[in-house]
Amino acid sequence: MAAQSAFKIGGHSVAPGTRRTVDLPVSVMSDHTPITMSVHVVHGKQPGPTLFVSAAIHGDEVMGVEVVRRILRTPSLDTLRGTLLAVPIVNTFGFLHHSRYLPDRRDLNRTFPGSAAGSLAARLAHQFMTEIVSRSDVGIDLHSAAIHRTNLPQIRVSPRKPETMALAEAFGAPIVMTSKIRDGSLRQAAQRHDVDILLFEAGEGLRFDELAVRTGVMGTLRVMRQLGMLKAKGITKPHVAPMRSSSSFWLRAPAGGLLRTLKAPGSHVEQGDILGLVSDPFGDVETEIIADEAGLIVGRTNLPVVNEGDGLFHVARIRQRDDPAATIDLLAGQLEEDPLFDEDEII
Repeated sequence: MAAQSAFKIGGHSVAPGTRRTVDLPVSVMSDHTPITMSVHVVHGKQPGPTLFVSAAIHGDEVMGVEVVRRILRTPSLDTLRGTLLAVPIVNTFGFLHHSRYLPDRRDLNRTFPGSAAGSLAARLAHQFMTEIVSRSDVGIDLHSAAIHRTNLPQIRVSPRKPETMALAEAFGAPIVMTSKIRDGSLRQAAQRHDVDILLFEAGEGLRFDELAVRTGVMGTLRVMRQLGMLKAKGITKPHVAPMRSSSSFWLRAPAGGLLRTLKAPGSHVEQGDILGLVSDPFGDVETEIIADEAGLIVGRTNLPVVNEGDGLFHVARIRQRDDPAATIDLLAGQLEEDPLFDEDEII
């Protein structure tokens, strides 16, 4: 087998068997403070695929930052084959200000592939595409719901190749959702470079959720094992296959008022089930939120105060042969039993 060569990025060279954090310049703020996008390069001694793992493309989605932190502390990276490019905070501006957006009020995940001479968002997108995505074979992009919403851990994918769905299933999230690619998204731009991305959604903006974090960490390590980047020791396969969904729908508030939820993310609902109640502040009028059809709740609002038309429950249509309760219980139980997450690795 040919020897691994050094990995060059941002004017720096990372030797095989070493790791290094490289600061890629993005911009300078109005007070002359430089802003960079930091990437931690783990370059294995032996050749293999290049995988990028990114978080905080939306600055308020901090759950993925913790996932990346724990991955980088994993001892098994010492035997890595190939290269891991870990970018815990893509949108530094939004992260510092607890905001989803950039200072120019643009959504970075609607700006790809960007341009070197465009807006601030376009320049950041171009930098990420040039230095990270175009040099990778596969990517895992970590997201959470917006603030005041929460998502069941899930993988979203637009598979063009059987290998991509195999990676999605190896990840081990409770559900894999196939969805269309939005214009200007990272997934769309990456696909043009023949780089497939697994998009992980879990938890809530500006909040940590331990189950979501553990699912993200273990799922990423499973993908790395599937790619041949890590040895199987200590990285368990999912006990059950994830559920599959190719479509979903939102149940919206039929009236404004105070919401009392009766179902949580991960709950299976049948047509006609009552998911919640919206009442006016005086208690004179109470409206039921009723499921139009059967499915699995993959997202829900956390706000008790709602306006008419607000999205309350996100429900995925799943295959009839899937057993939602058994799948979620087995995968959650497996995460609790896994020896990887000792207390000193979490703190």
